[in-house]
Amino acid sequence: MDGNVVIEWIVAILVLFGTAMSLLSSFGLLRLPDVYNRAHATTKAATLGILAILLGAFIYFFFSHGVSSIRLLLGIVFVFLTAPVAGHLIIRSAHRYGSPLAPISVQDDLQELQKNQKEVDDEKVRPVEAES
Repeated sequence: MDGNVVIEWIVAILVLFGTAMSLLSSFGLLRLPDVYNRAHATTKAATLGILAILLGAFIYFFFSHGVSSIRLLLGIVFVFLTAPVAGHLIIRSAHRYGSPLAPISVQDDLQELQKNQKEVDDEKVRPVEAES
């Protein structure tokens, strides 16, 4: 088996895996019950899908044409760093806005943390009594 055939198979598997993950994220967006589950599905699956496709493209161009694209590597790093943060911020803002949890959700840990943080913040804001 030729080395190029192996590389082509690896690239094909990565691109197909990335496509499948992106397709799964779209199903999650349509089928999951609340904004938290939907954002989680799209963030995780789409990030993994995009990373696999970009990695497949990088491997293809590196081994087929001898070109190592810094743009593809920067794209991989950029997506890997920013997509989870963006997903977290979307979910956090939905929680602050008051989007309800799905009935199947067991507990809301963030609500308890926010309640405790509000109590701590209220204690910090109380004015100090002036001594006479």
